Amino acid sequence: MQLSTKDNKSRRSCLSCLASLGLASVFSSTWGFGKANAGDPDSGAFGASDSTSAKAKDGIDNKAKAKSKSKDDGEIDYKAITNAEWKKRLTPQQYKVCREQGTERAYSGKYFDTKADGAYRCTCCDTVLFDSKEKFDSKTGWPSFWQPSDKKMVGESVDHLLGYPRTEVHCNKCDAHLGHVFDDAPQTPTGLRYCINSVCLEFVPRAKLEKAKD
Repeated sequence: MQLSTKDNKSRRSCLSCLASLGLASVFSSTWGFGKANAGDPDSGAFGASDSTSAKAKDGIDNKAKAKSKSKDDGEIDYKAITNAEWKKRLTPQQYKVCREQGTERAYSGKYFDTKADGAYRCTCCDTVLFDSKEKFDSKTGWPSFWQPSDKKMVGESVDHLLGYPRTEVHCNKCDAHLGHVFDDAPQTPTGLRYCINSVCLEFVPRAKLEKAKD
């Protein structure tokens, strides 16, 4: 069927509007204005518009993906790390305590009697959790602190692993189990005793911390 010049102009006008909306290809396939008119110079223009629209859409999608990816650049989402990956990153003892809420034997940890000046980082994500200024000798065989360096970085939950409720403490950045907190230390400013497993911590001397800030 031959279209009149007037019909062709109407068709071109209509497709121009649709092309600007990225719908020309839908209209063409529905009404037969696609391949059958490929020889028409104006049909080629519509094809270019469809292609340009598709490329523009792809460009927007790619920018969105890039923006989403760059949002997390430079910062690891430790809570998204799988148990299999943690097993590769940690020693068997670290994994048992930090990821499975185990407990090291009293007086067996390397920091229970440490008196050096510095801070204690999470062994899983390097977040500073405790400071030597808040450490005290609880005579229990585990490193003890009367408060965290930053309370926002140490979370709490209740466990019944021993048959009665205890307040479990963990790193808020990576969910690593740290130990428990008890209100049995009246000799401290807070009356609290954060009983922490040495294997969950990494000590950093004060001088090294200060140097890192410079």
